[in-house]
Amino acid sequence: MSDPDALDELRERLRATQEAAERIAGTLPPQGWAATSEDARSETAAEIQALVGVLHALRDLVPDELWEQVREIARQLLLLLRALLDLVVQRLGAEGAPARPRGAGPDLQDIPIT
Repeated sequence: MSDPDALDELRERLRATQEAAERIAGTLPPQGWAATSEDARSETAAEIQALVGVLHALRDLVPDELWEQVREIARQLLLLLRALLDLVVQRLGAEGAPARPRGAGPDLQDIPIT
């Protein structure tokens, strides 16, 4: 088991990671991921790299039961990312074509197999 100092440091890193994820989620520009400057893009990339770094550090420090919780948090972050990407795709589609209702799939066509 890890010593209390390592767990306190881990908790602090998790809090910082959560705050970074919330900042990323709250700063989505109207044009999707188009940032206003190179500095903003670099900052976003650095925050994402910090998230990945925390996950790598956690793998070795955390007991199995807690690791399952960490995996669930990572899953939730990926679901957030997917929702953000859906929003970006929807906004990009709104410029030239009529927007599809959420949940509507692509137009399908039967292809005969001989």
